[in-house]
Amino acid sequence: MNRRDFALGLLVGVAAGPARSQQPATRLLAILHPAIPAARITEDRFWRGFFTNLRSLGYEEGKNLIVDRYSAEGHHERYASLAREIATSRPDVIVTVSTGVVRALLAATRTIFIVANMLEDPVKAGVVTSLAYPGNLTGVSRDAGAGIWGKRLQFMKEVIPSLSTVAFFGFREMWKGPAGRVLQDISGQLRISLVAMLLDEGTTVEIERVFATMARERPDAVLVTGEGDQYAHRQSIVELAEKTRLPVMYGTGDYVERGGLIGCVADDAEARDRLVDDVYKIFNGAKVGDLPIYQTTKFDLDINLKTAKALGLTIPPDLLAGANQVIE
Repeated sequence: MNRRDFALGLLVGVAAGPARSQQPATRLLAILHPAIPAARITEDRFWRGFFTNLRSLGYEEGKNLIVDRYSAEGHHERYASLAREIATSRPDVIVTVSTGVVRALLAATRTIFIVANMLEDPVKAGVVTSLAYPGNLTGVSRDAGAGIWGKRLQFMKEVIPSLSTVAFFGFREMWKGPAGRVLQDISGQLRISLVAMLLDEGTTVEIERVFATMARERPDAVLVTGEGDQYAHRQSIVELAEKTRLPVMYGTGDYVERGGLIGCVADDAEARDRLVDDVYKIFNGAKVGDLPIYQTTKFDLDINLKTAKALGLTIPPDLLAGANQVIE
């Protein structure tokens, strides 16, 4: 007997009285994160809100929800084996982030629902052929195409009026994909020279080596993407940016809270609420193919004034007025 069968047996015994119809059936949820250690997933702000919202809808861990947590801890070579392990356990839903993890999960199962928080457009990334009919994948696309990359560069131009050279710090796969092509087009339109500073494995040694190269070449600013493998090293990346005195635009708000200069990111709350809504619908009988992938419409601007001051930068008042979070 597996864990879920045992839990269901207990639930049936307990619910033999009048309250039976009020208690949702026990569900098994698997979470696969590319970076955050499994034991610390619940401590993360995004995931705390995720479980709080799910509890408000009637699903609480330890009562009628079993949660298995998995993490690649920043090692993308672990995605495939973890995906196969999760598929073998046959959860009701798999929740994840990052397009790379999604690819591994889709290779492991086409019958279990995957609910994902993706930074890329899943159609352009090739993981689905349609947002409206995505098969066993649903969730949120936090990609706004040219718009978000253009805004990131425009914001950096406002902070650094003399901006002429920007380094792209991210994985080779993203640079060669749709996001990289869009960014190159936008930078050309803005007459900004874009230099690729690429990662292949995302190890600490490789990240330090790339930052050493940027320190020598001194671009006016750096764009750091929000990919999962990099996310595992976010504190180190912020510290390296501080050490090399490079102004950096980040792809997630966590970097700014940890001391990064500025971030233009999809709204966490909107993405989290959509993921919870999808999980709830699946727990209550939604069928594969019935849930479209949602594209986020809200984006946040986060600014760290303490970091700006340390870099000798003045944030324009209009930019500060439009920020969602200002850290002083």
